[in-house]
Amino acid sequence: MQLVEVSDQLKTMGVNIAAMTYDSVEILKSVEEDEGISFSLLRDAGITHVNALGILNEDYEPDSRAYGVPHPGMFLITPDGVIRHKFAEEGYRIRPDLGNVLEAAANL
Repeated sequence: MQLVEVSDQLKTMGVNIAAMTYDSVEILKSVEEDEGISFSLLRDAGITHVNALGILNEDYEPDSRAYGVPHPGMFLITPDGVIRHKFAEEGYRIRPDLGNVLEAAANL
């Protein structure tokens, strides 16, 4: 997971990290242990936040196992809840460029 690779740099800048998915709590715990993740993994039950943020990948129908998958992306959010930067990709195989994310975080 690329975010793990830069998590220390982001923490040094004072950026708190959380990742959100629709996966079960059991899967999140397994990923956390397997990948050595030290930041929060959040479960978006009912894809409430994915829908509210408008990032639902609509390639999957509601009866599909993959329904609820968001487009990959990252948000940089201020402590008062304002989204300052949004990094988003269309395809699930592509992730935001972490160099751009680090640069934006440094300029918050």
